[in-house]
Amino acid sequence: MQIINTSKELKDAIKLLEDRQSIQGAELKGQFFEIIESIRPVNLIRSTFSRLRSSPDLMGGMLSTTVGLAAGYLSNKTLVGSSANLLKKLLGTVLQFGITTMIVKNPEAVKSLGHIILHRLFNKKETGS
Repeated sequence: MQIINTSKELKDAIKLLEDRQSIQGAELKGQFFEIIESIRPVNLIRSTFSRLRSSPDLMGGMLSTTVGLAAGYLSNKTLVGSSANLLKKLLGTVLQFGITTMIVKNPEAVKSLGHIILHRLFNKKETGS
């Protein structure tokens, strides 16, 4: 910083600092409103979904987990139903956990099995017509 000798230089330095403060204040306000806008719940949800769409690995993992959970739940309900037998309920829960884990850990095998089943279903319909 330079040495100020006259009142004119002091006034100029004060004016320069006031202008700088005004510019920085306007920038700060702009950043504040951007942050407020970005943390609104709607915008948080929107940005989360856009990140999900742009990440195929994450989307595939979520799909695999969802299919695994659904298959495990359905297998448990099929085996146990509305049984009151404690051993049957325990076995159903173990089966549910096992199927869910197997599907989540081997999504490619499940996907190829699904393709085979769909291919056979649609080929039978075509030959039967």
